[in-house]
Amino acid sequence: MNDLAERRLKTVLDHMALECVCDWDAVIATFEHPRYEMYGPGTVIDGETAVRGYFAASRTPFPDQANEIIDIAHGGNTVLVEFWLTGTHLGPLKLPGRVVEPTGKSFRVRMTATFEFPDGGDRIICERPYFDQGAVLRELELA
Repeated sequence: MNDLAERRLKTVLDHMALECVCDWDAVIATFEHPRYEMYGPGTVIDGETAVRGYFAASRTPFPDQANEIIDIAHGGNTVLVEFWLTGTHLGPLKLPGRVVEPTGKSFRVRMTATFEFPDGGDRIICERPYFDQGAVLRELELA
């Protein structure tokens, strides 16, 4: 593996570990430009302000949200990660038309995410999580 690939893998591993401890300044520093493209709903979260808002919104219902990496691979300008997303419903969860108060129930769902890098660069320009939108709700017995 070449030096650039190793740096990219380290960036992604750091990024994911920093998300688990909610060190948002350090997570933002792993990006060249903060951007998430959510596969499924088609939501694009672009720019530092929007990404920080996404972090706050996702951690309000699940403050202990974390990930457990299953596998990681690098090819071209992309790092691909398969992982378990985990968390406990400890805060209000906003759903279309309603807010679900904390249930105390936990979830563990399998996901994949791609991390895109610019030519020759080792900072992320886009993260694309791929997941079943209903999986967390089913795990929490809300769907």
